[in-house]
Amino acid sequence: MKELKYLNHYPAGVREQVSQLIKADKLSAHLLKKYPRAHDKKSDKKLFSYANDLKNEFIKKASPLSKVIYDGKINVIHNALGTHHFISRVQGGKLKAKNEIRVASMFKSVPEDFLEMIVVHELAHYKEKEHNKAFYKLCEYMQPSYHQVEFDLRLYLTYVDVSGKLKEWS
Repeated sequence: MKELKYLNHYPAGVREQVSQLIKADKLSAHLLKKYPRAHDKKSDKKLFSYANDLKNEFIKKASPLSKVIYDGKINVIHNALGTHHFISRVQGGKLKAKNEIRVASMFKSVPEDFLEMIVVHELAHYKEKEHNKAFYKLCEYMQPSYHQVEFDLRLYLTYVDVSGKLKEWS
């Protein structure tokens, strides 16, 4: 059995339950029962609109988003789910700030709760740079089920790691 690297910091009892689901080949069914459909934000334009709506609803005073895109170069298994960038450029005599969010392209076909969790996480970095108590409090404010969805996303990543394939949602 592969190591459950996405669940390392969870209690042994939780890891054992997940191991049992994997052994019984029921992890996929568990996820599908809880999250039956994929989201409809498949294009960069729809993703930008979605992220911008969340930003405007919860962190209005943050500077505007310049770009929100799916990025095929983000390697989820070895790196990150998404990234945020604060880019400063000199244009003429002025300093222009650009705020970008990039989401791994493997999340084009996952349930909306997973996509929301990733976008919420990256948006929270616009107010809180570090993963501290205030950061996670902001994440919970924007998505009340943030911690449960993060756990379920870790289950999904474990499924991908163990099975070697992406789960297909309709």
